[in-house]
Amino acid sequence: MKKLPILLLAIFMMGMVASAEWHFPEKYTGPKTPTTDTTWHPDILEGYEARYVNQGEAFDGPCRSTIVRKLNRKGSKRAFLYVHGFNDYFFQKEMGERFVDSGYNFYAVDLRRYGRSWEPWQYPFNIRKQTEYFADIDSALSQIRRDGNTDITLGGHSTGGLTVLYLAAMKGNDCGVDRVVTDSPFIEWNFSPFMRNVAAPMIEFLSKFSKNSKIKQGHCDGYAYSLLKQYHGEWEYNTDWKMVYSPPVTYSWVGAINHAQSQLMKKRKNITVPILVMHSSRKIDGCNWEPDFQTGDAVLDPFMLQKRGEKLGDPSKRMVCTIDSGLHDLILSRKEVRDAAYDTIFRFIKRFE
Repeated sequence: MKKLPILLLAIFMMGMVASAEWHFPEKYTGPKTPTTDTTWHPDILEGYEARYVNQGEAFDGPCRSTIVRKLNRKGSKRAFLYVHGFNDYFFQKEMGERFVDSGYNFYAVDLRRYGRSWEPWQYPFNIRKQTEYFADIDSALSQIRRDGNTDITLGGHSTGGLTVLYLAAMKGNDCGVDRVVTDSPFIEWNFSPFMRNVAAPMIEFLSKFSKNSKIKQGHCDGYAYSLLKQYHGEWEYNTDWKMVYSPPVTYSWVGAINHAQSQLMKKRKNITVPILVMHSSRKIDGCNWEPDFQTGDAVLDPFMLQKRGEKLGDPSKRMVCTIDSGLHDLILSRKEVRDAAYDTIFRFIKRFE
């Protein structure tokens, strides 16, 4: 019983790391109208098109996902599907162009409650179970097959990387893709052993009773400033969808991540397709931007990703690769670093054709 106050204090500290409140108008009083327009339309990214997918009724009302695509004009039977991470959406125009120029049809999905798919009555990025995203991915895969593609690579970044690996582990031979590529997948918390092994599982347990209780995130700008062109990065994106300061996460979000990580490791031998796990060479600690933020992962611990990645799937079908000085999102790193990440992806696909 003496350990309980210590545990509750740790959970309290985990939730109170922010130095400033993040406000969101959670009370929505308007109608919750489901999306019915599923026709293709010009996307917000020039040269791309998009369509919504009505994903039915969720715990917070009607929800949708969004499929974005850029097709190879010369015709191709090979496709790459990209799944974004937390506090994120698909905006990497260069990424799609790289794949199209290399002979692929490129697709991305904005998951429910993210980016193009975010509805005004939804708390951003919220989730009850990571498996909810499987429907969003499966809808995109169905579209990819209808477009005539017969060779499909599924890719994911950060929480998207966790999701695609989790899907491959849970579905095994029925995962519907030929290989899986991950960019800094969120397969382990960047916490101390106590926080990983005690506090996070406790939050998962408490989420059964208090799903929408929230944990503040650090009011840190180091990573965002490393990406945004207006500061120290190369990229422009909608900061209402990919926020400089991460919003609080719900207990159910923490529980969903923790459960998916645990199940992935339990079911890791069920992964039958080739997998690629890429991560940076350096972990960056800190909160506010300084030059070191341009040279490593300021979100996850690459050494933990290496350790866990080496346990996934069939060793003969697995590549775990370090990208020197990569940011958390490797393909948003400086040019020579992201070139190395792209080269690794294409080499992996070629190896396991």
